[in-house]
Amino acid sequence: MKQFFSLLVAGLIGGAATVGGLKYYEEKNNPKESLVKTEMPVAKQVSYAPVNVPFDFTLAASKSLEAVVHIKAAESRESAYNRQLQEQRNDPFSFFFSQRGPAQGSGSGVIISEDGYIVTNNHVVSFADELEVTLHDGRTFMAKKVGTYPKADVAVIKIIADDLHPITYGNSDDVKVGEWALAVGNPFDLTSTVTAGIISAKGRSIDVIHEKDAVENFIQTDAAVNPGNSGGALVDVNGNLIGINSAIASPTGTYAGYAFAIPVNQIIPIVENIMKNKGNYTGPNLGAKATLGVQVANVQDMSDENKEEYGIDVKSGVLLLELFNGGSAQYSGLLPNDVITGINNKAINTIDDLKAVMTKLKPEDVISVAFKRGGQSKQLQVKLRS
Repeated sequence: MKQFFSLLVAGLIGGAATVGGLKYYEEKNNPKESLVKTEMPVAKQVSYAPVNVPFDFTLAASKSLEAVVHIKAAESRESAYNRQLQEQRNDPFSFFFSQRGPAQGSGSGVIISEDGYIVTNNHVVSFADELEVTLHDGRTFMAKKVGTYPKADVAVIKIIADDLHPITYGNSDDVKVGEWALAVGNPFDLTSTVTAGIISAKGRSIDVIHEKDAVENFIQTDAAVNPGNSGGALVDVNGNLIGINSAIASPTGTYAGYAFAIPVNQIIPIVENIMKNKGNYTGPNLGAKATLGVQVANVQDMSDENKEEYGIDVKSGVLLLELFNGGSAQYSGLLPNDVITGINNKAINTIDDLKAVMTKLKPEDVISVAFKRGGQSKQLQVKLRS
């Protein structure tokens, strides 16, 4: 039976008074399974060779557990009252359908410095005025919110405490699909839980961060991640941080084999910028998309008559029909009727090829564009704009 999975943010849990918590959609197609009576098979005794476990995860678990904390987040009564007033001004009927009373939730976080800085998800703490952090050893501290970057679902909070054990950073760029990984967090308010799985994919964009210019470049894993794991650690077999668990794909709101973590190499510059600038993120817009600013057509889809009309003598490539005013292509010197045949030594035969290359680039990148103009092969350096 084909399953239709929806995406949700895995994290904030609580009673009926939780705001900004689990969001998921019912399966669009969920026919009931039919029951078919079958003959009982005859049991046969079999023997199995011992299975060698590929890794001993105890080192990774022991290194990371002390760095992962449990976070309780709560909205004050005053903030809840002001929020409800604003909601009623925007929509008079919100009184009947919106959150009533202060919001509450919980999640996880990762200690990143000996002086008490902790990284977590923005959706774990965004609504909260009061934050309580419980360490692996059971000590509890009140935390303050330092700063957030909602476009990437990243937040930094801080506690004042001694004898902290910060996580060691890994390198998420070096992570390979198929490698083992551990998810460390506090699902369902159960503290200090470790699950294992493999890296299933990299570079996932799942449209779960509902912000303009959202930054989504998730690591996908099949390690069990559930509500409460949000903000927790995804570590390699050496216990080094490679991601912050942020979302799951599920038809029910609980683990179904698809979990997503923000790569640590994406998180580090965001966190360092927030800490350096007293809670205010002042870095580049990481979600800004690089564009050429062109309207295009596939050469291979054109008739011979059209090719002759445009003076095209190549079988494939991307024809520039129109250049938008002030766009990257116009600014660099490309012209209408030019045919792009390559970018950075990669062949561009179709619009899909062009899109695939552009999605990996960012504003201010300089690319080498090979193209045909009037039967002549040319090349230009193009500085990309957003």
